[in-house]
Formats: sequence, structure tokens, C-alpha cells
Amino acid sequence: MSRAALLVLADGRFPAGGHAHSGGAEAAVRAGRITGAASLEDFCRGRLHTAGLVAAALAAAAVLEVDPGELDAAADARTPSVALRGVARRLGRQLLRAGRATWPSGELDALARQFPRGAHQPVVLGTVARAAGLEAVDAAYCAGYESVGGATSATVRLLSLDPFDATAVLARLAPELDRVADAAVEAARRAVRDGVDALPAASAPLLEVGAEAHAAWPVRLFAS
Repeated sequence: MSRAALLVLADGRFPAGGHAHSGGAEAAVRAGRITGAASLEDFCRGRLHTAGLVAAALAAAAVLEVDPGELDAAADARTPSVALRGVARRLGRQLLRAGRATWPSGELDALARQFPRGAHQPVVLGTVARAAGLEAVDAAYCAGYESVGGATSATVRLLSLDPFDATAVLARLAPELDRVADAAVEAARRAVRDGVDALPAASAPLLEVGAEAHAAWPVRLFAS
């Protein structure tokens, strides 16, 4: 196993499509919930412990070979917003395309056949991580970091926030990301034994509501 593969997978320049999405930050900026570095940190902390934890656990479970069909159904059940479910599948398609080109794998080919419209992005992320020779904790870290990194970089563009301040937000959240990744892997191991109902189902209603509103905007900077 090469841990350098994690750097490739987590790199913002990896062509997985995430740069076009704000992780709910655009809607939060318009609603006045993100106005600067302090409120961005609050937003990202909430996102990390809800959507981030769920995504990290799904990704870790995929690495541990929990059935992708069951994981995808679990992801659907944990995503009430129709808009967010669509986003998750579009991002899953793009990530799978990038993953198959980077780490060719029969398992990735099978996932593409099983989900022609795209599987949820965390399920794909975990499967790609397996193809790259990574472990469950690596996928959990990647998913957790994505949950806050995308929103942070989007806010730099949305508010002309100082990039140094935005990076400091991510650094302050690092210990919490460690805890989320550990919790996600523990939950994934339980899911191997007890089924996907053992995975976390932490909710973030404002993210869901914001996503539905954002999808109806005639003009927006980000796809979600």
C-alpha cells in the first residue's frame, strides 16, 4: 500500500468535480449564517459532525467491503433532500470516472455497471480508496476533510475571505476531524457485523433546506 495514494485522492486538483460545489456554503452565505472566518468555522464544525461523519462512515464501510447496494440505500435514507441526493450521485459519477482512469479495477467497473446513474459519492469514494490500496481510516479522513474543505474554499470565493484565515479554520478543526474519522471507522466495523443500520445518521436540517432553496436559484456561483 502506498499512502501517497491518499494525497492523490484528497488533492483538490483530483478531477472528481468537487470544485464546482460549495457544500452548502453558498446558501449559508446568502442566508447570513456565514459572514466571516468565525461563522465559517461554526458552519464547518456542524457540517463535519453531521454530513461529514455520515459520509466518512459510508466511505469507510465501502473499504471494508460492505455491500455497495446496501450502502447506497443507506446513503439515500440519510439524505432527505432530493437536491442533495442528486448532487451526491453526480459527484459519485465524476469520482468513479476519475477513479477508474487512475486506479483501473474490476471492482470499479462493476460499480459503474451496478449504478449507471451514479452511486452516492461516499460509497464511490470508499470503493476507489480500496482500488488505490488504501484503508478504511484513509477513506474516512478523505470524506471528512472533503466535508469542510469544499465549503472553506467556496467561502473564500463567495466572501473574498482571506485564504490564510480560511486555512486557519481547517487547522483548528483538525483535532475534531481526527475524532470524526475514528468514530466513522468504528461505525463501519459495526456495520460489517450488524448491517448498515449501525452507521451514523446524524442530520443537518439547515443543509437540507438550504440545498433545496439553492437548487431553485436562477443564478448561482456553485452547482450546490
